[in-house]
Amino acid sequence: MDQNTGKYLAWAGAMLLIVGLVIYFLGPKLPPFGRLPGDIRVERGNFRFYAPIMTMIIVSLVLTLLINVIKRFF
Repeated sequence: MDQNTGKYLAWAGAMLLIVGLVIYFLGPKLPPFGRLPGDIRVERGNFRFYAPIMTMIIVSLVLTLLINVIKRFF
């Protein structure tokens, strides 16, 4: 491991902390992630299946843009 690995881990931890605080304090006011059109939910008796396809696509796009912006400045 080198110094860059430590820097990336520190950034990842800081981002997780920020996201966690935003969800904790603004949870009810956030958009309905997990209930978007395109998310698959099946509930039958004792069986539940949930596949948040559209939510994961949006999260992936946002994280990709965020990472690219960070890489340009650092």
